[in-house]
Amino acid sequence: MAGPVLVHTRADLAKAREGLPGPVAVVMTMGALHEGHAELIRRARSSAGAVIVTIFLNPLQFGPNEDLAKYPRTLDDDMTLCVREGVDLVFAPGPDVVYRDGDPGVRVSAGRLGDVLEGASRPGHFDGVLTVVAKLLHLTRPDQALFGQKDAQQLLLIRRMVRDLDFDCEVVAVPTVREPDGLAMSSRNTYLTPFDREVALCLPRALQAGAAVAGEGASAVRRAAREVLVREPLCLVDYLVLVHPDTLEDVPEWYRGDALLAVAGRIGRTRLIDNLPLVVGRPPSDHGGAAR
Repeated sequence: MAGPVLVHTRADLAKAREGLPGPVAVVMTMGALHEGHAELIRRARSSAGAVIVTIFLNPLQFGPNEDLAKYPRTLDDDMTLCVREGVDLVFAPGPDVVYRDGDPGVRVSAGRLGDVLEGASRPGHFDGVLTVVAKLLHLTRPDQALFGQKDAQQLLLIRRMVRDLDFDCEVVAVPTVREPDGLAMSSRNTYLTPFDREVALCLPRALQAGAAVAGEGASAVRRAAREVLVREPLCLVDYLVLVHPDTLEDVPEWYRGDALLAVAGRIGRTRLIDNLPLVVGRPPSDHGGAAR
């Protein structure tokens, strides 16, 4: 079968976009594509007439001490995956295309929701995310944009931006895709040594432990997840929280309903995040279950 059209400029994107059958779905990535991205593409393929994948390593969402320079750049392999999954159009611009005047003077602000959890550890990160997502939505003009649940705070903020700023686009969440051992798929997993990878499994195991007692209430969830993490001293925990999925505020002990159990930790030199939506105060059979 014919492969996707690969374009690098705004003009070529606009020309290629005009010929696509609707509805059009977009999957936004920073490259180094893996099976998590493939699942996003498959979900897009199942409901859209055409699928666009963007591959852009966005400098705005990396802090001064983060891993922009070493982030994997694998366009040939990424194109192979896009061919396999039936992508119609790949937009892979350089920074000079996305940010024509260099560092943009006007950015989208994530507001209060961007200052907690990941935002507290990575100041300005979500402003960079929302700015590039807004630009790519304008450039690709999709009917749907698909994002993974693994980046739950990012997903929430994108949904809020799309609603608050009246983008004509549906944001579709796709459940986290996991390795057979339970580790959430991430481009950063490639940084882990075999030993580090074993340590990193404490993150999904903590989520599983919390989900297993969700019916007993918020304190039980937090306690069970924390007990897993304290048994792994080589994981430096940044945060472990049980929060409301729409406000990211800690849920109180009396709370009953949807919640998000989220964790971030550093293993060796690699920082990983994970989360699990669950229902607090109901039997385990009533919610989505443990991380797989």
